[in-house]
Amino acid sequence: MESFQTLQGEGKFSGHAAYFIRLAGCDVGCVWCDVKASWEQDISQYRDYPEIAEWLDNAKGKIVVVTGGEPCIYPLETLTQLIADKGFRRHLETSGAYPISGDWEWITLSPKKFKAALPEAFEKCHELKVVIFHKSDLEWAQELAAKIPADRSVQLLIQPEWSKKDKLMPLIIDFIQNNPTWSLSLQTHKYIGIE
Repeated sequence: MESFQTLQGEGKFSGHAAYFIRLAGCDVGCVWCDVKASWEQDISQYRDYPEIAEWLDNAKGKIVVVTGGEPCIYPLETLTQLIADKGFRRHLETSGAYPISGDWEWITLSPKKFKAALPEAFEKCHELKVVIFHKSDLEWAQELAAKIPADRSVQLLIQPEWSKKDKLMPLIIDFIQNNPTWSLSLQTHKYIGIE
């Protein structure tokens, strides 16, 4: 759908230079989605690998983030190999609703209530990011964290939904203080006014 140079705005790598590749297509349908244009797929959006390779030749930094939409509706092995061949770290942002393909160095799992994450996503992720839209989502976050295998070290992140951040922030701060295995994730790219 699009590609662009920016700073990663969320999670462990927040503030790092990153090149984003956004794939079109999503049936998860989050009401708060800030890129609803990514839901639809159209043949005019398709790009071949030589064109993507040209994008990467002009990318800066060390990280390429593949996001969506929901990127895992596609087989991603060839894309991750291309990114690796160009010398970049391969990061994925997914809801976990589809099987994860490709070879990733960092997987951000952000499950949604509208379409459940597959068990394998909890076994492969490096960070679990839960967007809080309603205070009941804090309890749901704990249920999601319980799905992570005991032998995995996964960063647990709570992120307020942007339009409700002011209302939810006191609840989130209280939650983290009482559940210190969780950390706060903010959409810093929105605070500083970049894509």
